[in-house]
Amino acid sequence: MDITIEQQNDVTVIRVEGSVDALTADTFLEALQSQLGEGTPRLVADLERVNYTSSAGLRAVLVALKESRQQGGDLRLAAVQKGVYRVLELSGFTSILKVYPDVEAAVASYGEGE
Repeated sequence: MDITIEQQNDVTVIRVEGSVDALTADTFLEALQSQLGEGTPRLVADLERVNYTSSAGLRAVLVALKESRQQGGDLRLAAVQKGVYRVLELSGFTSILKVYPDVEAAVASYGEGE
């Protein structure tokens, strides 16, 4: 799994490539938490290049979502592939977090009254 991080205004975009599973979920969570530790609680996870997530990946998303909201921010997902979206949907995650068709829409959503 590869992770790149970039700032777009006051939003941090975490681009993930590969699977988020038991072997890589901790790395994903650490990347999210490092941004939260730097005081940037407005996060967008770009999942365009993620083709699989396990329950470990879901746990990482949930932990980061809770931590970002505690800091007054949020974690929003962008460009989620169909298979990964289905896992999110079946596990109830689509009712607790926001999913956008692309990074631009997810970043822009922070300026829309949240």
